[in-house]
Amino acid sequence: MARLDENLGAVGFDNLINGVNPPAEVFSVELKGGQGVLERGTLLAIADGGMVKISAATTGKANAVLADAVDTGDGDTIVATAYRTGHFNTNSLIVADGYEITAADKEALRVAGILLSDAVEM
Repeated sequence: MARLDENLGAVGFDNLINGVNPPAEVFSVELKGGQGVLERGTLLAIADGGMVKISAATTGKANAVLADAVDTGDGDTIVATAYRTGHFNTNSLIVADGYEITAADKEALRVAGILLSDAVEM
């Protein structure tokens, strides 16, 4: 029997989701293989062969936010879960090294049903 005074686990707060409107709705996406491990909160863009972490090559094609960490392996596409709608903190999203989210990315996300806001860092 479990004791009532022991800690059985903990949930971390990653500051990814900003608010409840629009609601965060998930769907399945096909990720292009060979990208290594993509973390929860990775901003995904549409590309040939599957969705990829957004970079300069995919500016303006932002479409979803990865819901869970996933290893994309070496070759084939990988099915993963991503948010198709929701309200997210811009500074919690993961993008390619050296890449900054552009106005074209924000507009593509807005059209898809994803809103971005800046989170206050504590």
